[in-house]
Amino acid sequence: MTATVPDSEAGIRLDVYAAALLGVSRAGAQKYIESGAVRVNGLPAPKNRRLESGDVIEAVLPDPEPIEAQPQDIPLDVLYEDGELLVVNKPQGMVVHPAPGNPDGTLVNALLAHCGDSLSSINGKLRPGIVHRIDKDTSGLLIVAKTDRAHRGLAEQIASHSFGRRYDAVLVGTPREERGTVDAPVGRHPTDRKRMAVNVKNGKRAVTDYAVTEHFCGYSLVECRLHTGRTHQIRVHMASIGHPVLGDPVYCPDARRAERFGLHGQCLHAKYIEFTHPATGERLHFTAEPPAYFRRVIDALRSL
Repeated sequence: MTATVPDSEAGIRLDVYAAALLGVSRAGAQKYIESGAVRVNGLPAPKNRRLESGDVIEAVLPDPEPIEAQPQDIPLDVLYEDGELLVVNKPQGMVVHPAPGNPDGTLVNALLAHCGDSLSSINGKLRPGIVHRIDKDTSGLLIVAKTDRAHRGLAEQIASHSFGRRYDAVLVGTPREERGTVDAPVGRHPTDRKRMAVNVKNGKRAVTDYAVTEHFCGYSLVECRLHTGRTHQIRVHMASIGHPVLGDPVYCPDARRAERFGLHGQCLHAKYIEFTHPATGERLHFTAEPPAYFRRVIDALRSL
């Protein structure tokens, strides 16, 4: 892969430019640079080099190892299951499906052991049954399709915004308005492909309602309701109004706050989901109580 630095990108660090070019994290780009896989004008360069207009960036990356999803005996918290679908409560720290860097130990590996071949095939062999996702460090509810019919029906509800989702989040600070709506397009960050941003050229409409449910000293508990389901939507929207989710390593990169509460990711829980059963037509709704890490943070905040 080769790219020439345009005038608009002059002055940017090599690792920042390489991360956007390769679609990897900044840390991942730094590893490629340090190994010599990324060069500037044919020569190795330090990760903090400031690029100039016209610099030629070359990247020769090793072929990724093939990934194959295998059944793994991983405990699942199943709230509901029938022949068409199941509702699971995903723990914080679990990736939804295998990908480079996370080849196993995912929700899909657990589902393959639990369901065998009884999962929707629409999203391919690495994402069987996966209709929608939540981030690795977000806990809470997901619907998994066992049949292609269920998958199509659920996907249609998501597209038509008739699929109800509510989250609890602990924010840094308190929004000025007790209730509000963030209506701001979300898309890939222009220079960091691992981040999302609001009001960017490639952004898609994203709408989040929020309501403050409890006040703390320097923090607040809010309920967020999604009208759309963009990547990192709640995390990006709350950060955009000046109140990022506590513990978020991407949009609230203050490690001291996370360490203070023993967090290993954002304090965000998908607590409620509502949908119409694609086979029976029955309206179903499920609630997952906050997990231990979330309750621990709330207890600590109440004692401040």
